[in-house]
Amino acid sequence: MSTHAPGHDDGPHTSSGPPPGGRYDALVIGGGIIGLVTAWRAAQRGLRTALVDPAPGGGAAWVAAGMLAAVTELHYGEQTLLRLNMASARRYPDFVAELEEAGGQDVGHRASGTLAVAFDADDRAHLRELHTFQQGLGLESEWLTGRECRRLEPMLSPGVHGGLRVAGDHQVDPRRLTAALLTACERAGVAFHRHRAERLLLDGDRATGVELTGGTRLAAERTVLAAGSLSGRLAGVPEDVLPPVRPVKGQVVRLSVPERYAPFLSRTVRAVVRGGPVYLVPRENGELVIGATSEELGWDTTVTAGGVYELLRDAHEVVPGITELPLVETSAGLRPGSPDNAPMLGPTALPGLLLATGHFRNGVLLTPITGDVMAEALTSGELPPEAQPFSPQRFAAPPVAPSPGAPGAAQSPAQEQYT
Repeated sequence: MSTHAPGHDDGPHTSSGPPPGGRYDALVIGGGIIGLVTAWRAAQRGLRTALVDPAPGGGAAWVAAGMLAAVTELHYGEQTLLRLNMASARRYPDFVAELEEAGGQDVGHRASGTLAVAFDADDRAHLRELHTFQQGLGLESEWLTGRECRRLEPMLSPGVHGGLRVAGDHQVDPRRLTAALLTACERAGVAFHRHRAERLLLDGDRATGVELTGGTRLAAERTVLAAGSLSGRLAGVPEDVLPPVRPVKGQVVRLSVPERYAPFLSRTVRAVVRGGPVYLVPRENGELVIGATSEELGWDTTVTAGGVYELLRDAHEVVPGITELPLVETSAGLRPGSPDNAPMLGPTALPGLLLATGHFRNGVLLTPITGDVMAEALTSGELPPEAQPFSPQRFAAPPVAPSPGAPGAAQSPAQEQYT
């Protein structure tokens, strides 16, 4: 959920100078978590890399809860995305270890698992269906009775009617993760241009860099558009390769757990309350994150009384004790949604332009694999097999066939049969 990039213009306007030879190998537009991991991995591959963002380190991850929920976040029809999510989840432990060393700070990775619970009989039936779906795909999840759920998490309401324990769905603190990536990029030699990207530069049929606020131009062999929900608004991008991303608003509430109440929850708790989802994510630092609404309201990032009320109401149904906790923050941001809820990764039909956007609900989860995929695409020009279903070119309009009877429109027997 992002409130800026590439069009938000604040923070110090500092730039590193141009690289030797005046041209970068890789230029990343967007300094959120996806842009940062792309720049870091590119620099590790030896590419002269720059990142353009007026305030790197913000974006969707600043608002996100950080659930690494490949199994409990599964939706019907998203089996292809599930494979990518699971592959990224498997990379997380090694990714965290490497990043904490490179970034010099803990990123709040917790492997305590997730408990998904149902509040009433209808919600229980829905969760049972989801469990059957998960089992059919070979996923590990364990059905528990309401009593067994409360044995694991004593703060749960007596009204909880059952749940799923998913040991493999973990969490990370996205704010710490972003800060570590920012430091890792700096240490790897990424050049930061703290300005707004105004326009993609073209030379004939090839992307050649970007123009910044104030008219400065940066040349690059390859440019990566990784600006979250705003990726589709960069001027100069040809219409046929403009990424079809849209903003999906999410509101989040943060509470703090006083020491006298700790441990309040020992793992992430997801719930379905009267058909609506809510999650509670406990951090090691005593923070409890509650989210998130999903609202198709364009570019609005207003925190509303109604949104906060719904989150607290549903969370209270599941964990009544939250009303005793101090409220410390409310926030709203914009997820980058795509037509099929899956990311766009790799080269576009425009030579020199790549995409890393459209991650929607899974940006934090997909951070490790996105960095690896984009580094491979930047160095070899090819997508690894696991990322090929997520090429941006899957949304390209198919060639228009000549009309029947038009010059050159020879019909096959199959065509004749259906005309």
